[in-house]
Order: sequence, then structure tokens, then C-alpha cells
Amino acid sequence: MSRKPLPARAGERSRVELVFEKPQMLAHLFGQYDRNLVALENRLGVYITARGNRVGLEGTAEQVAMARDVLNDLYARIGRGEEVDTGLVDASIAMAAEPTLDGIVSAERSSPPPIMIRTRKKTIVPRTPAQAHYMKELVSNDMIFALGPAGTGKTYLAVAQAVAQLITGSVQRLILSRPAVEAGERLGFLPGDMKEKVDPYLRPLYDALYDCLPAEQVERRIASGEIEIAPIAFMRGRTLGDAFVILDEAQNTTPAQMKMFLTRFGQNSRMVICGDPNQVDLPGGVAASGLADAVRRLEGLESIAMSRFTAADVVRHPIVGRIVEAYEGPDA
Repeated sequence: MSRKPLPARAGERSRVELVFEKPQMLAHLFGQYDRNLVALENRLGVYITARGNRVGLEGTAEQVAMARDVLNDLYARIGRGEEVDTGLVDASIAMAAEPTLDGIVSAERSSPPPIMIRTRKKTIVPRTPAQAHYMKELVSNDMIFALGPAGTGKTYLAVAQAVAQLITGSVQRLILSRPAVEAGERLGFLPGDMKEKVDPYLRPLYDALYDCLPAEQVERRIASGEIEIAPIAFMRGRTLGDAFVILDEAQNTTPAQMKMFLTRFGQNSRMVICGDPNQVDLPGGVAASGLADAVRRLEGLESIAMSRFTAADVVRHPIVGRIVEAYEGPDA
């Protein structure tokens, strides 16, 4: 892709024209009814015109530069086979606002990011600066606490990294766990045996697995014991060696449960603890949460990393981020 500057108008307005070498990719870049371009105009305050394989950008110098970087980034992602949606547009805008994050988001937006996770079904790249930092921690520390609101990719990225390491043989087992804590209902009133009662609480972990591995591989690896999905109570008395271990919804553990779980750590293992400190379903609220207690005790210790996310890092539908911010504040 090349770009040719247009003559600037009077004042601080700037104009740039982008020329895309593969017009067949532009339908994906623009989105249905040009919704991706409309999102860019609304978010960045630029005016965009498209004619053939040329896209004109007009606005302040900063606005135009960001819009140019986002379009180049999205175009490169499409070339790598990624699907562009409004969530990715918003994520790319957020990344463009952090152009010096240790080289992860470089000025040359069309180059593939050096940090990525490859699974059987897809290649995953960071969508926000916080995700980029988190993905670095996932490969460089033994124990990682991922803290922040729903929709920021905490569990999904941990599962993807675990699958990648299982595929390459870096670990022999993948163990996914979460506390089966009632959020307004009671397990005893649910139909079925204990497995059927507990499985709905573990469904998000299954969903992440199926997004990274073909269904038949997930089922085969679960049957063989390579992948284990179980409530935290099933971890008691075990040593989890040669394993990638993930605890989801960790804010709903008690301090005693958290201590029990963390001390299961074995040789050649990696452990990721994911949770939203502000969404505690325990009777005692935040004060009773084992996650808050563990962060207070362990932050700063060697080989233990803390990755924090805010509402700005939500990569689900943009309205989710606005809802989180409305409930918890922009820096919750």
C-alpha cells in the first residue's frame, strides 16, 4: 500500500489519500454499508471519502494520522485472513493511540505484530495495549494474575496460550477450573447429577476451548485426560506438574480456597488466575474474596505478574465497555 499526500487546506486541517493495492479486499475493510468507515468517522472525528481503491482522509493532523494507521492495520489484518468487525475497529483505534508500547504497536502498522498466539483454528493478536502486555506476561512468568472486568480477554487469551503450549508439547496437561459459586441461585435446585449441575458454571471455559481447537480434538483430549475442566474443589490434595493451569472467576474463591489452589503449583507448570475484583458473588462481598487477599499478599514477588485491565480494554461489543464504565467508573 502506498499513500500520496493531498494539498492541505488553510488552518490546521490535513488531508491524506491512501491507495490500496488490492481492491478486492476493500469490501471487508469498509464493512457492510461502509459501517467500519462510519465507525472511524464517529470515533476519530475525520471525514472519509472512498473512490475506487483510493480513500481520502480529512481532519486535524492527529486525527488523520490515527485514521491512516487504523486503516493500514485493518488492511494488513485482512491480508492475514483475520475477520474485521466493529469490535476490531475499536480495538485498532485503541492500539493506534499507544504507538510506542515496546515496539508491539509500531509505526509500520502493516507489519505482523511480534506477539501472537497460534492455535489449531486461529492466530490471535492483541487488540489493546493491555492485552499486548498480558500476552507478554503469559510467556515470561510462572504465575499471572489477570484482573479486570468482563470482556477484556483475560480467560480467552489464557486458554489460547494454554492450547498453544499443549500443541507444541511445552506442557502435558491443560487444567481449567473455577469455583461453582451461586450468583443468586442454588446448585441443589438445578436438575441432574453433580456434573450436570456444575457444567453450566464451566461453560465459558468450554467455549474458549472450542474456539481454539476443533471439536473432535477437544473431546478426544478431554477423554484422554490431557484437558481437564473441573470445579476448584477437585484440586484439593493434588500437585499440578507439567501443566498449564487456569483458574477463572477467581474473585469467588475464599482465601482458604485460593491458598489451596495456588499451592497446587508443580514443576514445569504455569498458572493463570483470572478474575474481576469488583464482581464478587460471595456472601461477604469483596472483603471475603480470596483474589483480593492473594493480590495483596503476592504482588511484587519474583515470577508472579499482575496484569490489570479496565473498561477501556473491553473487546466485546462497544456497549459492554460503556456499561462497565457506568457501573464502576473509567478506571475501576
